Amino acid sequence: MKTLKSRPGNRFPLGASCEPGGVNFSIFSRHASSVELLLYESMNALRPFQVIRLDPENNRDFFFWNVFVEEAKPGMAYTWRADGPDDTRESGFRFNRHRELLDPCARVVFDKFWQREQAKVDVKATPIRAVVPENLNGYDWQGVKMPDHAPNESIIYEMHVRGFTRHPSSGVAQPGTFSAVIEKIPYLRDLGITHVELLPIMAFDEQDVPKGVRELGLKNYWGYSTHSFFALHPSYFVNPEDPSCMDEFRDMVRELHRAGIGIIMDVVFNHTAEGGEDGPVMNFKGISNREFYHLDPADMRKYRDFTGCGNTVNCNHPQVTFFIIECLEYWIRNFRIDGFRFDLASVMARGEDGKPMHHAPIIWSLEFCHGISNAGLIAEAWDAGGLYQVGGFPGYRWQEWNGRYRDVVRKFVRGDKGLIGETATRLAGSSDLYQPGGRHPFNSINFVTCHDGFTLKDLVSYSRKHNEANGEENRDGSNENFSCNYGIEGETTDSKIQALRLRQAKNFMAILFLSQGVPMVLSGDEVLRTQKGNNNCWCQDNELSWLDWDLAKENGEMLRFTREMIAFRKRHPCLMRRHFLTGKKRPGMTLPDITWHGSKLNMPPWDDPDAKFLAFTLGAKARDEEHLHVMINMHEEQELEMEIPVLHGGQWFLAVDTFLKGPNDILIPSRQKPCDENGYLVRPRSVVVLEYRQQR
Repeated sequence: MKTLKSRPGNRFPLGASCEPGGVNFSIFSRHASSVELLLYESMNALRPFQVIRLDPENNRDFFFWNVFVEEAKPGMAYTWRADGPDDTRESGFRFNRHRELLDPCARVVFDKFWQREQAKVDVKATPIRAVVPENLNGYDWQGVKMPDHAPNESIIYEMHVRGFTRHPSSGVAQPGTFSAVIEKIPYLRDLGITHVELLPIMAFDEQDVPKGVRELGLKNYWGYSTHSFFALHPSYFVNPEDPSCMDEFRDMVRELHRAGIGIIMDVVFNHTAEGGEDGPVMNFKGISNREFYHLDPADMRKYRDFTGCGNTVNCNHPQVTFFIIECLEYWIRNFRIDGFRFDLASVMARGEDGKPMHHAPIIWSLEFCHGISNAGLIAEAWDAGGLYQVGGFPGYRWQEWNGRYRDVVRKFVRGDKGLIGETATRLAGSSDLYQPGGRHPFNSINFVTCHDGFTLKDLVSYSRKHNEANGEENRDGSNENFSCNYGIEGETTDSKIQALRLRQAKNFMAILFLSQGVPMVLSGDEVLRTQKGNNNCWCQDNELSWLDWDLAKENGEMLRFTREMIAFRKRHPCLMRRHFLTGKKRPGMTLPDITWHGSKLNMPPWDDPDAKFLAFTLGAKARDEEHLHVMINMHEEQELEMEIPVLHGGQWFLAVDTFLKGPNDILIPSRQKPCDENGYLVRPRSVVVLEYRQQR
């Protein structure tokens, strides 16, 4: 390979970008004294063919080092070396002129030679390499537009790209890849969801696991160990060594959009794969350690850990805030991403001293940033340092995973007492959390299960976690699951227990879609996927985590119920209100937006500590919409004769009764039958929904 000519480049864009005549390279490092760019002819080349030393006078603008390399082409690999102070205890710097570093803004990465444990002890260990990508501007979107779903009408499906199609039963051509997801779009479309929320797809370190987990041959499966925030994870591509591989992901985005489905990326700006003091130096530690991470001021070798993962990103440092916003704009501009879910987002509320800030600059910057103004923002509003902010994120755009909703609904359906008032508040959109700040019901992301914890099947099958397969002696994972096994721990052939578990799963799904706010369903819950009691499958890249597609037939009754509940919700604007319920009648409407009841009309059991039942009437929001009457009885054995409102000019029809076997558990309007006006017998542990319309 001949030596390539170089000249001063531009500081923007960061990373490697193809331009006429060559490639511009740019990296940030304010305190480096010298920087070198190492060029490799290909991804698999063992040694660089050229090392370019950047001149601080000509190749540096403030803390941006840049160079333009003539005739450089896509497919070339490259790394950086940065020299500077290494007095880690006093200053927090970790420069080393011998260590090759991964570009923090790499667009494509190659990790074939990476050995995490070796990199921890050997400064000359082979790093993950960045790859010069193809030009990003030539992709053909075929005129497909991004879907425009109103926030209050969204229905989210949380899924793992690999786990969604990796199981042998998936029947796809390239299991576990972005391309495989395309083959399953008809299933997602028929289910009725509006968005897929993808577990981390930014490039992460699969080798980032504790020793005991590694010795079992397990790896980091979920992906919450990001090292390259501008790159996609290599193993999700059919051919990760193709510099144009990003088009495979854009194909998936385009086809999801063609089906009317948006894409939400789960992003991990709270920590990185570099871990704590004993973790490897991969990129940020070697070029900008003191700025990028929260360090212990008493001993700057050590990292403050508000994430439980060894380090914490210093999100409110100006340089890091700039990096995060640049990153999000990149994904929107080049890949048409519809939204982002921020893992352990309360880290972003911490100032440079690690203490919570009332007006954190990064959080407000994202709320107001024009470049991401059309993208949704979802916060996991807590961190591992004890900061819990559900209801505390500001503005119109920030939505939150509502952990309060999850816990209360789980306990109520399980049959716990004393929860009627709070259950009603959660079903009505959690006004106590969001209304005081001028926010809306759609700021609440309601969920019963997510990737982190039991699946829905396991929530009704296990009373305690069973994480022995993870290699940490069952110490990992949450101990507070608010679950129940209903008589036998785990799998059983007892038909009565099986029937009760199915009914409880339907109850959870029904309540989720009858609640104000935005519902989120965990992938596989619609077919009762099990993890055999493991509530922390972060390291299980195997059939314990993968979606078994044979369950769609085996548990077809649950799949049908979920699909019809989604369709039911879409038919009723009164379940997707933009504003909080008032109990008042709006102009032109015949009923108040909500009226609360118990077994008797207008007599909700607010003051009954033993009550396990609740009813409410939702007035239609649209003129052609039916009123709804919902009755919930979570008593273990007691059936209740519950009164229903007497209205004039029409009749109540039975739409949902989870006590009934499918297909009578949920009925489309043409199959519904009228109800007795004197009341309805609500069986134990069941949810009933009536629709009011003119009798046919």
